[in-house]
Formats: sequence, structure tokens, C-alpha cells
Amino acid sequence: MCIGIPMQVVEIGAGHARCRSGAEILSIDTSLVGDVAPGVWLMTFLGAAREVMSPEAAQRSLAALSALEAVMRGQPADLDAAFADLIGREPQLPSHLRPTPEPEA
Repeated sequence: MCIGIPMQVVEIGAGHARCRSGAEILSIDTSLVGDVAPGVWLMTFLGAAREVMSPEAAQRSLAALSALEAVMRGQPADLDAAFADLIGREPQLPSHLRPTPEPEA
């Protein structure tokens, strides 16, 4: 499974941004998302920004990742709160990954 990491832009450059996740600051390629400003949240994967996130979406993702880290350390975590958007429903594929319905004959 691939997991993106929400990171907040702290400094911008040409085609990249220095972004923070916790205490870690990394240079992130911003070619796919265009110009960004300090304070903006990005979903990152393998050193590249994949999308601009709202602060609320970034916090939800960070809470879920924190819960996963706690579980992996054998510590308690409030999974219902961390994954509240998934409670009572199946996760949905993005529209571009859903199968195309067969035309009726």
C-alpha cells in the first residue's frame, strides 16, 4: 500500500518547496501542483507533491497516520476518531479507478 504524507510548505523555490512534517523538513517537487505559498498543505509521496490539501484534510490525514503509528508501536489509539470518515461505509475508489459499466445489449 502506498501512503502519502501531508506536509506544510515553509519555503518556496523554483519548482520545489521546503516542507515540514513534524520535525522533518524536506525538499518537495511541486511540478504537479504548480505554484504554492508558505503555509499551504501538500499531500506528498516519494518527494513530490501530488495535490494541494485543505488544512482540515491535512489534519485528518495526520490523525490517521498518528493512529497507525501508535498501533504499530503496540500503543492504544482511538481508531474510530482517526478514521471517522470511514466508519459505517466502505472506502470508495476515486472515479478514475472505478470500472466502467458495460453498455446494456
